[in-house]
Amino acid sequence: MSDKLVRGQSIDGAIRVFVAVTTELAERARQIHQSMPVAAAAMGRTLTAVAMMGAQLKNETDSVTVQFAGDGPLGKIVAVTDSDSRVRGYVENPFADLPLNKKGKIDVGGGVGRGRLSIVRDLGMKEPYVGQVPIVTGEIAEDITYYYAKSEQTPTAVGLGVLVDTDYSIKASGGFMIQLMPFATDEVAEKLEKQVRELPSVTDMITSGMTAEDILFRVCDGFSMIMENNAVTPLYECKCSKERMERALISIGREELEKIIEEQGEAELCCQFCDAKYTFDKSELQALYERAKK
Repeated sequence: MSDKLVRGQSIDGAIRVFVAVTTELAERARQIHQSMPVAAAAMGRTLTAVAMMGAQLKNETDSVTVQFAGDGPLGKIVAVTDSDSRVRGYVENPFADLPLNKKGKIDVGGGVGRGRLSIVRDLGMKEPYVGQVPIVTGEIAEDITYYYAKSEQTPTAVGLGVLVDTDYSIKASGGFMIQLMPFATDEVAEKLEKQVRELPSVTDMITSGMTAEDILFRVCDGFSMIMENNAVTPLYECKCSKERMERALISIGREELEKIIEEQGEAELCCQFCDAKYTFDKSELQALYERAKK
């Protein structure tokens, strides 16, 4: 089943919902970072969540960055999206591994630990909007649900799942995000809450053959829903380039550049998001040094 992100809303406009199937995307991220299962599951969940946040952006230049800074063995988790749900991300320690948790599941919560969840929305204003909340479980979905309730006062139910196969490849990955609009009644909220509690897991729905559209109508069963005609394919896509790396080197300042030229004679920069390597020889570094002087 191909990856897809769909969105819909109830006829009365009280509910909006986003659903993403991201199996190929999560597997691409796992391959790039050669992640062990705990890191692959944490990254897949975070990338799925940020892809659905990207679907809420209005302008091409807008972006959202999600960062989990926990004290668990995975270290920092970062995911970034644009308005087309083209995402990229990394786990600080992709090779960290943990035994299964008490439920016999991959222990993402133990891998993330406790700390802070930060969500940065860059909407082209003078300053980006930054929201921060404590990490409550480390399981990703519950933390993002908590973020929306506390930082944006938007009642939101988030479900995320990543199923890792025995060969460590991603067998299924996806998620949903349901939000109540300010005028939704208590009756609608209670009905929806009951509905979400009784849902099968996201990965069970995907492995049973359900499409993103099927899942959307399943999570909102009993409500009159309209599917919006603006589905996208969420992709893992890095925006790094040699030019960006040049700007990064210039930004460290003349003194640091001079030190690199004198002590090393060359520099190799590695992109955290895609592991691409960029090498700069002495003449290139000297040219960047001259640009930094100006």
